[in-house]
Amino acid sequence: MNKINKEITSRDNDFAKWYTDVVKAAKLASYSNVKGCIVIEPRGYAIWENIQHVLDTEFKKTGHTNVYMPLLIPENLMKKEGELINGFAPEVAWVTEGGNKKLEERMCVRPTSETLFSDYFHNTVKSYRDLPLKYNQWCSVFRWEKETRPFLRSREFLWQEGHTIHETQKEAETEAHLMHKIYKEFFENYLAIPVITGVKTEKEKFAGAEYSLTIEALMYNGVALQSGTSHYFGQKFAKAYDIKFSDRENNLSYVYQTSWGVTTRMIGALIMVHSDDYGLVLPPKIAPVKVNIVPIKESEEVDNFIENLKKKFDKENITYEVLDSDKSAGFKFAESEVNGVPIRIDIGPRDLANNIVTLTRRDTREKIEVNTKYNDLVVVCNTLLKTIQSDMYDRALERRNSLTFEAHNFSEVKEIMDKQPGFIKAMWCGDADCEAKMKEIKGLKSRCIVDENPIDSKCCVCGKDAKKLVYWGIQY
Repeated sequence: MNKINKEITSRDNDFAKWYTDVVKAAKLASYSNVKGCIVIEPRGYAIWENIQHVLDTEFKKTGHTNVYMPLLIPENLMKKEGELINGFAPEVAWVTEGGNKKLEERMCVRPTSETLFSDYFHNTVKSYRDLPLKYNQWCSVFRWEKETRPFLRSREFLWQEGHTIHETQKEAETEAHLMHKIYKEFFENYLAIPVITGVKTEKEKFAGAEYSLTIEALMYNGVALQSGTSHYFGQKFAKAYDIKFSDRENNLSYVYQTSWGVTTRMIGALIMVHSDDYGLVLPPKIAPVKVNIVPIKESEEVDNFIENLKKKFDKENITYEVLDSDKSAGFKFAESEVNGVPIRIDIGPRDLANNIVTLTRRDTREKIEVNTKYNDLVVVCNTLLKTIQSDMYDRALERRNSLTFEAHNFSEVKEIMDKQPGFIKAMWCGDADCEAKMKEIKGLKSRCIVDENPIDSKCCVCGKDAKKLVYWGIQY
């Protein structure tokens, strides 16, 4: 292992330390003097910008418009929907003074924006002709987390939150399921992370929702990560905030509502699913820089080759970075590797004289010699980027499947968890007491109820008739 990467702890020796080391070595984020909050550095923010671009495009394709709501929420507004305020109470940060004066009413720094959107909808919607309203907000939120970790859990984090209102229940439920599908496809097609999809249990659903749909990913170490949720609210918030409209029969009716969101924890998922002891590994579709070009030795031939190559990459919209500093070639190789750039191209005068350039895949560290006399290097790179994307997903899926287990009784659950954390498929009777009993095993929680064939007829905890097949796991 070369010098720059000796700073990274072995993933198999100390996964938590390894994760932090990768974040720091790849310069994705750094700790700030604001307790529990991070500085997202340029390389980390560039990943977030790519995520934003893809998702924002998908949202707009499906008829959503971006808006922005205030940062502060008056307490009376939060209290209108009891489940929401109770669910978020332990995490809310309150503002009690403005300038030198105590506020007449304290205000919370938004932990989520259902209340603000509901208040806006109440003042805006008059008729069924105004519906649906399909909005999305890119913003930060603040939650007073006790234990924090870069990207996975920080007190302030970036996210998008969609909020929509509809004329009918069917339309709203269709919306919730559509956004759930978009999240799944984004994770699998862009982040190369396979996910389990399903419904949260009553205990684990979003506060105030009728039900919550979720995508659940499994990290390399077998710990689960809730990666995106879509909530159907029915008319709960509409009734709490009096969001009525004149319907087609000229009667006053309450709207049906949804919300859905994903956060910067996706960057944490990218690290924990794909990266290795040499640093970050990024899937090409989301990597800000897809190719690093490393001139091995200065020469007119090398310079001309690189200039022509840059023009071709620009034409094909392949992002690249030329590492032409006066640092050693070995340092540049290590720099490219730790930053997770999918392909590195090494170009030297001796190889060029023989029409040879060397490509290195970041995901496998495999070196590939390309004869430029018989091959178009840009075509080779385009094909290789697609192969890397596909291979990364396949490896993640194979790892996920190898850490997915079946359990038919409580003893089997304990035995599995004593050996290796992962997803455990087990039947459940639907009783909250059985769900709580599972948590006694190393904090095991229900991840989601899935629509798959039952693996047994009895609950794995109590032995009574089972109603649901559930994926269980310990979580970040």
